[in-house]
Amino acid sequence: MKVFPTTLRWRLSAVIAVVSALVAIALSVLVRTEFVSMQVDDARRLQDERIQLVLRDYVRTGQAVLGSTLDSPDVPAELLQAVRGGQRATYLERTPNGSVIWAAAEIDGKVLSLRSSYQDRDAALADLDEVLLISSAAVVGAGTLLGVVLGARMSRRLRLAAVAARHVADGDQDVRVHDAIGDRPQDETSDLARAVDAMADALQERLVAERRVTADIAHELRTPVTGLVTAAELLPPGRPSEMVRDRVRVLRGLVEDILEVARLDTATERAELTELVLGDFVRRRVTAILPEAEVRVAAQDPVRTDPRRLERVLVNLLLNARKHGKPPVTVEVDGAVLRVRDHGPGFSAELLRDGPSRFRTGSSDRGGGHGLGLTIAVAQARVLGGELRFANAGEDDGGGAIATLELPRS
Repeated sequence: MKVFPTTLRWRLSAVIAVVSALVAIALSVLVRTEFVSMQVDDARRLQDERIQLVLRDYVRTGQAVLGSTLDSPDVPAELLQAVRGGQRATYLERTPNGSVIWAAAEIDGKVLSLRSSYQDRDAALADLDEVLLISSAAVVGAGTLLGVVLGARMSRRLRLAAVAARHVADGDQDVRVHDAIGDRPQDETSDLARAVDAMADALQERLVAERRVTADIAHELRTPVTGLVTAAELLPPGRPSEMVRDRVRVLRGLVEDILEVARLDTATERAELTELVLGDFVRRRVTAILPEAEVRVAAQDPVRTDPRRLERVLVNLLLNARKHGKPPVTVEVDGAVLRVRDHGPGFSAELLRDGPSRFRTGSSDRGGGHGLGLTIAVAQARVLGGELRFANAGEDDGGGAIATLELPRS
């Protein structure tokens, strides 16, 4: 099926072209109609003057002059009907051989008629049709060109605004839509840009305030949690003590995760890059973190990355697969691409659509949690200059969740 362009540029151009064509057609029809009417009126007037001269000469001399005839059998029936009773009339006859203008008058029971060619006026009408056709084509072409120019200008400003808005959505705090599209012309696009910038500023202020509160709370909790850890270690052995120590460890891990998220939110984290072979690195780390996972190395390529941050991403992905998925868990390395897959229920539709969100675990089928592991993994991958993507395997392929980390090559 053929797909027609639906961008604003081509829509505006099409509308202007259609309007130009309609205006050109309407004006051409109006001009042609008026021209035909003037031609007919002028031909009838001239023919009527001629028949009057013929009548005067006929009354005076009894002879039909100027090519006129008496009781001609070629006179149209409509004209004969019109001159009955001593009347005078004109008639335009269209024939396959050309148009003819008639004039006739009844005198002494006879019909005196005069016939003249209309070919010269038809030729003038044909010349006018050609001029109108060329003029209409020129008007439509000029209108279409104007539509393309105006549409291209407006479309370009909107595209620039969309690109700038995407940068703002990606967290670039220095980009503003109004600066991207410029100050001229001052139209609805400029108003929209200012409104988007105002909304971005308001959202940015709210996010900064929320991040500051989160970081402050985490810092305030760190000291009492450290005290809780120390106190829990002093408890006497027993099942209640183990439960307390376990919960305190969970709380301490949560506080540390929140502090890490707060640091990553500031966008000031920088990777300490070093070159390593990704396959060997992943094989060693997976063996220590999740021994039952299967490691497959399709291709070995050196990558320049931060081993500490890469290990953090890998640990979070493996723990997420073990906690929320089902075995077997496979880790595949293909050059600078790392994939972690489980065979559980897969990621939720919300996570696939919006990405990981802190304190939201998505589908209940994948268990509970605080929703910080994948959030930290995505942020750390961004610091590394890579991209972390999430997908679900098809049912025919066994199902499960797939996390793909693509690192920049050396």
